[in-house]
Amino acid sequence: MASHYSSGKVVIYEKTKPVSTKQDLFNDDIYGTISLHYTILATQNMGFSLFILVATIATAVAFPMNHLAMPHGRLTDSSACLSWRWAVETNNIKYYSNEIPDNCSDYILSYMLGSQFRKDSKLVCDVAYEYAKGVNLTGDGMDVWIFDVDDTILSCVPYFLEQGSWELNIQSTLGEWTRRGEAQAIPETLNLYKKVIELGFKIVFITGMHEQESESRIKNLKEAGFTEWEKLIFKGNNELAYAEEFKSNRRRELVEAGYRIWGNIGDQWTDLTGTHVGDRTFKMPNPMYYVP
Repeated sequence: MASHYSSGKVVIYEKTKPVSTKQDLFNDDIYGTISLHYTILATQNMGFSLFILVATIATAVAFPMNHLAMPHGRLTDSSACLSWRWAVETNNIKYYSNEIPDNCSDYILSYMLGSQFRKDSKLVCDVAYEYAKGVNLTGDGMDVWIFDVDDTILSCVPYFLEQGSWELNIQSTLGEWTRRGEAQAIPETLNLYKKVIELGFKIVFITGMHEQESESRIKNLKEAGFTEWEKLIFKGNNELAYAEEFKSNRRRELVEAGYRIWGNIGDQWTDLTGTHVGDRTFKMPNPMYYVP
């Protein structure tokens, strides 16, 4: 995930060594499926309104959150919402941040917390790994695999649940939430990350988060299981560039330094378009927002 700021330096964190980490924040025992059914019972008597919210939890909790309520409209046609999500993932609908159709809010929440998101993510990562196995690495340490960070390897779904809305406020609430270092690893990309390292790829993270978030973000990455990398590239605090331009420039600099970009995985199309995108790109599912 990326954003844009005013003009300034680019911050790159160089090589780190593996460190011991806590147990993965997500595992198959707790990252399951959840179904929330909200029933509003309204009664009126002498000008007073009573609203009772009944939440029925149907299966195991997907994300160990304390906040599970999201504003939502009645889901009247799930097939229409599936079509909308398909159009988003194929980049036919753009610039939809904060504009999820009202009647699809429940659908998107169910998707992100349910088994289908896991299945879709696994398929993307399985295809990426099959490609990675076929790359003839030179062994000179210059073959790289690029990962975006937010909603590619670390999930921001807890942020939206805490907010109680799909609004992505990058310059205030998202920054505050990020600094708490509570983002959880997406299991499928964590697995891909480990496997491509085993194959011999060097890892480069490119994130649109700005440099002032670096300390908490580095700590969060390591605690979530992402313990080594070749470079971790942030935006400078005052840098002004849209995601595609910013990431294209950083990839160009990698190529000019002699790196060979093979795989490139991200949740936004702007992670994967522009110049120097790599030999293969892989799109992770994310119908929650669009970053230009």
